[in-house]
Amino acid sequence: MTVIAHISDLHISKDSFDEDLFMQAVSEINHLHPDMIILTGDIVENGYYSEFEQATRYLSMFEAPLFAVPGNHDSRNLGYQSFEELIGERSWKLTLDENFTVVGLDSSSPDEDRGHIGTPQHMWLEHQLDECVIKENFSIVALHHHVIPIPQTGRERNVLSDAGDILKTLTTHEVGIVLCGHKHVPNIWKINETLIVNAGSLSSNKLRGKNRNSYIVYEISDNEIEIFLNNVGGEKFLFGKYPRNVM
Repeated sequence: MTVIAHISDLHISKDSFDEDLFMQAVSEINHLHPDMIILTGDIVENGYYSEFEQATRYLSMFEAPLFAVPGNHDSRNLGYQSFEELIGERSWKLTLDENFTVVGLDSSSPDEDRGHIGTPQHMWLEHQLDECVIKENFSIVALHHHVIPIPQTGRERNVLSDAGDILKTLTTHEVGIVLCGHKHVPNIWKINETLIVNAGSLSSNKLRGKNRNSYIVYEISDNEIEIFLNNVGGEKFLFGKYPRNVM
């Protein structure tokens, strides 16, 4: 079984970040011993270099390997450069056990809130997913912006500008799970055989309604995917249970 912790929207800064909640989340996730942690953007609030320096210290507290993609807040104020220097590549691919592939995408644009993948990155994504189909690999794609609107998040303003094309690629390649963040509201959609999962905010005080700070845990076996929503410092419950795609 593969266990993945999905965290998002930390918003590390002086005003938008709750350090106590973050430390509680670190303790809980380390106790789970996941195989990896995937962070779907908005690590910092303003994209400042000093915020990214602070972020590296916080993220080093996680014991499992952590892979991150940038969000719109990360790409402000030349933050996309700071991300590459201090966090890592903005788009990436990794393979587990030769039959399990995770692809990270940069959906951010400098100093803009909207999401956009763009033609070059889209072509690269299609190539990676073509290989997954050929090799019969289970695939996961991670990006910050949501690819379909999320309920209870108000007026839709910044879904991916090229969402239709990206969604077609994801579903026609039978991607197992798409991991997103951005809206600070947990949600699951299923389109064809693809699960599209949005995480809430791990440690930001910018929450909608009665939503709490949370993270998502995936337990992926040979036959099924169990998705658990974990409220930081609180309850954990089964968010969804689905058969796993078998190529």
